[in-house]
Amino acid sequence: VQLQASGGGLAQAGGSLSLSCAASGRTSSSYGMGWFRQAPGKEREFVAAIWWSPYITYYSDSVKGRFTISRDNTKNTVYLQMNNLKPEDTAVYYCASVTRPVYSVNHAYMSRTTSYDVWGQGTQVTVSS
Repeated sequence: VQLQASGGGLAQAGGSLSLSCAASGRTSSSYGMGWFRQAPGKEREFVAAIWWSPYITYYSDSVKGRFTISRDNTKNTVYLQMNNLKPEDTAVYYCASVTRPVYSVNHAYMSRTTSYDVWGQGTQVTVSS
């Protein structure tokens, strides 16, 4: 599977942006996807994730209630709707895919970068104050 992220840009604090991550290739090999972000000088951090079956979503505490992850099965695309953006949301955002089955998926598993096998290129999100 290959991933293509898009939708980043510049927004003002309190504004909204929507990111997309389109999957191609062997999309049937994907069991779930996640969004991570990395600000300059910082480690890559978990933002949100979605597991196909059972359908479960996970969020970091820093974005819960402001960001929403969703999926369009017909387009093999995962979205990240980001509302009420804050300057601290500024980062390069990456989407990633889990391509192996997991017996018991949970927040801890989906929030680890090492759980993901395929990564898309990043898309820059900049939030001005």
